[in-house]
Formats: sequence, structure tokens, C-alpha cells
Amino acid sequence: MMGSARNDPESGLFRPKTRSANGGAVNYSYAVGEEVEEQWISWLVPVIVVVNVVIFVIVMYVNDCPKYVAETDGLGATCVARFLGRFSFEPLRENPLFGPSSNTLEKMGGLDWSKVVHDHQGWRLLTCMWLHAGLIHLLVNMLSLVFIGIRLEQQFGFIKIGIIYLVSGFGGSVLSSLFIQNNISVGASGALFGLLGAMLSELFTNWTIYTNKVAALVTLLLVVLINLAVGILPHVDNFAHIGGFLTGFFLGFVILPRPHIGWLTSQGRSMNGGIRSKYKVYQIVLGVISLCLVVSGITVGLVMLFRGENGYDHCHWCRYLTCVPTSKWKCNV
Repeated sequence: MMGSARNDPESGLFRPKTRSANGGAVNYSYAVGEEVEEQWISWLVPVIVVVNVVIFVIVMYVNDCPKYVAETDGLGATCVARFLGRFSFEPLRENPLFGPSSNTLEKMGGLDWSKVVHDHQGWRLLTCMWLHAGLIHLLVNMLSLVFIGIRLEQQFGFIKIGIIYLVSGFGGSVLSSLFIQNNISVGASGALFGLLGAMLSELFTNWTIYTNKVAALVTLLLVVLINLAVGILPHVDNFAHIGGFLTGFFLGFVILPRPHIGWLTSQGRSMNGGIRSKYKVYQIVLGVISLCLVVSGITVGLVMLFRGENGYDHCHWCRYLTCVPTSKWKCNV
């Protein structure tokens, strides 16, 4: 579960030098020392939000808490918000986030290591990112997606942001399943952290066109660190956060570089009439290295996963990345 992203670095600090925006397709043009950028109309992020809400409603319909309580003779349990009928929530002692049972989440496609590895249900690596443990989980993630995703989609378009969202969610699921093997994992947090990671790498790879660079970098790093810190609490899958963040961070170098100002002002030609490179050398190098890291990282992760390996066998201290035991709680990892 990911904290709200109201401290979005793009709201004031994270902006290119002198930019204006209009609706329609993206078209970069430059006057001398000035960038004018038209924005995309954001539709993918709202669609993703609607799909997640619809899926949550369907999951609650399938869950049917009153029927479960009746079949088990209650056992002292009472559904929450019973006026909702079959859409009512599980008892708080089973799910304090106002949502379905773990059995329902597993049935609907939650990430279950044993089913992925032993029953060859690899599709769960994708379906789990569309499920949420409860109403609170759903609201926090969807608010974060709106604050982060809409601005990114306006700047880079639905194709690039859609790729980052889906691949980051998949990368988060792979890393999560390597370490979390006794519990069901659900949520879009890996994909959301991928968008945060892409924002960070986009700032680095397009460093020369931004003003207030240091302020934007510090603000963005604080947002990332705060959200990762929340992940050390019990019952929060920080491995999905970390996997999604790293995937999105490297993907940002691959698909979010902007043409440098010199290329646009000269319309792609050098002073002697030759063709100038659209991107700077460091952008190309970072993009190639990052693409190799994403492909190799996901490939190695999948090989380890389907071999049934446990991530803790290779990294004993990694258990502290997802939960730090204190006098207030224990960690079951």
C-alpha cells in the first residue's frame, strides 16, 4: 500500500524551462532558449482508476460476506456495513482494510507463490496488480495514481506511461513473489512506485532542460523515501514497491528522454549542414544500459521464481526491507 502523493514534485518545481501547454498531441518546438510543449489529454489514468474500482466491486460481489457468515454459523463474526448486503466487508479482525477475505482474493487472481510456481499460474503476476485488499487500500492507491499519473500522461502520452505502469507492476510482482511466499499479495503499488521511479530517472536524463533541479530532486527523493519507509510496517509488501520502483526507474531512461534543446532549435542539423543527434550521448548510453538491466533483471527473476527459489536464501538481510520488528509488532517473513 502506498501513501498519498500530494507532495508531487511536478506541482511547481518539476517543470521544464519556460513551457506552455495546449490540448492535443505532443509536439515539441523551441524558440531561442525557450521550450513550448503541447500536452496530451489524460484518459488512460482515469480509465485505470475506473477499472480498479469496478474490479473491487466485482470482488466484493463474489466475496458475499453474509453468505460466508451464515455457512459458518457466524462464529462470533459480523460483517461490516451489513446494509450493503453481499457487498458488505469482512469482519475487521479478518480484514481491517474494509475488504474481502484472503480466500476471495486468491480466487480472483491474487499473487500466491505456490500457485504461480507449482500450478504454473504465471498470469497471477499481472492480475494481482488489479486487486486491492480493501476500500482503504483502493482509495490510497487510486488517489496516488491520480496525483502522479495524470501529469506524467499529459507530458509523455498514454503509450509510454501505460508501458511503465504495466511493466513496473509486473516487475514488482516478480520481486515480491521471490520473497513473499507464505502470504497473498495484491495491489497496484508496484506500478505506482514504477511511475515514481520513472519521474526520478526522467529528471536525471533531461537534466539540462529543467530549472530548480536540486529542489525538484530533493522533493522527489523525499516522496520516494517516505513511501518506502511506510513499507517496513507489517502487512505491507515493500518488495513489490522496490521491484516496481527499480523497474520504472530504469524504464524512464529508456522511453522518457526528451530531445535536447540544440537539436530542436537547429531542426536536427548542425552548422555545417550535417545531421545532429536528437539525444545527447549520455541519454543514449543510459537508455541502452537501463534496457539491458530491465530485461536481464526480469529474466533472472522469472528463472529463479519458476525454479522455486527463495530470495532470502540469497539475501538474508533483505527481510528488513519489508518489515522491521519492534516492541510493538512482530514480522512474519
